[in-house]
Amino acid sequence: MSSYTASSTHISCSDLSFAWPDGTPVFDGFQLAVGPGRTGLIGLNGSGKSTLLRLLAGELTPAGGRVLTAGEIGYLPQNLTLATGMRVDEALGIDRVRAALHAIEAGDTREEHFTAVGDDWDVEERARAALGQLGLDAVGLDRTIGELSGGESVLLRLAALLLRRPDVLLLDEPTNNLDLQARRRLYDAVAAWPGVMVVVSHDRELLDRVDQIADLRDGEVSWYGGNFSAYEEALAVEQEAAERMVRTAEADVQRQKRELSDANVKLARRQRFAQKSYENKRVPKIVANGRRSEAQVSAGKHRILHTERLAQARDRLNEAVDAVRDDDEIRIELPHTKVHPGQGVLTLRDLRLPYAERAVGNLEIHGPERIALVGRNGAGKTTLLRALAGQLAPAAGEAEAHVPLRFLPQRLDVLDDELSVVDNVAWYAPDATGNAIRARLARFLFKGARADRPAGTLSGGERFRASLAALLLAEPAPRLLMLDEPTNNLDMASVRRLTDALAAFEGALIVASHDVPFLESIGVTRWLLLDGELRDTTAEEVREGS
Repeated sequence: MSSYTASSTHISCSDLSFAWPDGTPVFDGFQLAVGPGRTGLIGLNGSGKSTLLRLLAGELTPAGGRVLTAGEIGYLPQNLTLATGMRVDEALGIDRVRAALHAIEAGDTREEHFTAVGDDWDVEERARAALGQLGLDAVGLDRTIGELSGGESVLLRLAALLLRRPDVLLLDEPTNNLDLQARRRLYDAVAAWPGVMVVVSHDRELLDRVDQIADLRDGEVSWYGGNFSAYEEALAVEQEAAERMVRTAEADVQRQKRELSDANVKLARRQRFAQKSYENKRVPKIVANGRRSEAQVSAGKHRILHTERLAQARDRLNEAVDAVRDDDEIRIELPHTKVHPGQGVLTLRDLRLPYAERAVGNLEIHGPERIALVGRNGAGKTTLLRALAGQLAPAAGEAEAHVPLRFLPQRLDVLDDELSVVDNVAWYAPDATGNAIRARLARFLFKGARADRPAGTLSGGERFRASLAALLLAEPAPRLLMLDEPTNNLDMASVRRLTDALAAFEGALIVASHDVPFLESIGVTRWLLLDGELRDTTAEEVREGS
């Protein structure tokens, strides 16, 4: 574990406090000091990682304390929304300089154009170089955002930051929506970053390119030198030591209980002996009373001593238990979702998507197949899933579902931000009682007051859990579940929970994702590549093609 000195600090938080409008606390007296280099900020969903980045970027105002940063800050948020009509040069922030350059080239020599350009005569070349660095060579500066895929929009925003060259770069889940090739370009950009960087991510490959790990837990940060692999090794050593301390503390508690019990037995014996001596008149009454009093005082002190030792041993045990991580896990029971082998689930007939030049083809999905839908950014995976879910009318052909289906989109917009988690689930399951909904939500880690929080205050991972709960607890129960980039907003512990949850799902699955290890972990039985048309492929071909 390592720490930074004040002299090397480029970002710092002092006594920072922040709570959501409904009063839910996030930070109280929070301290942070980040120095030069690439820092991976990790933590469980809901621990406040995205909120912290927004506070550092100045997008949120703390209730107390201060945030200090050195130099200009560049911030890439987790949920990026750009106007579809905006041009690429506008998104890059070079539209005014570019317009002035073109005016000068056309013979307009007004002073205002030269002022706008300043020393930035090569802005277009630098912009194209920044786009090329991230694989966006084919994206023209006059194109609009609406012509780009979600992954291309993320890379475009990152290119804008690289073009600005801020002193401090804050990235929140930057690999979301990126295909494998785009991720590798982003990895290279991160590895080459010369300034201060704080990156929130669940992407292990990205976190293995940072210089240190900041683990945010229970409102405090623990520092670990090295990348994520080094962090895991250090954490394993810590947890092994913590578990040994628990075993030692448990043994000490048992020993103190025995000694307290022995002290009580001795006290009772002395009292009985003194009483018996008095009754048998072996000693004078005054002597017997004195001995009994001395015995009671002595044994009482002994008992108090052992009682205090037992309390101290219990305190040590509680501290040792607190040091052992025991993160809650999602527990999901999914009745009525079973699809028998051979049963028809979904049929595609000459389906052609909007704006596509040709049909994706014909497709039959049967029984409890687990299908991985893969393809590069912009291939149309999200568009296809929306068409299958009935949210988008196809340009031609048809998609017919033979079983109840549910679709969880990338943007997790299936929830009403104004409603509580409970009320959102109740909307999908109107016949379920309030108690039944709360009991089911508890399995998704929304217990007590957590279930009453407005959906708009949830973190990315919490919102995913709430969205998944709403869809899986819906009536009728889905027998075909379609997920679009489900691991985007999840920490690695939550990805493991999702894998376990999907293992319990007995229906058919269609999962669009660039996360090949995750797809393999959920037992994919069929790989479909969308590249103009749908065709069968393999995990090996997906890796090689990336």
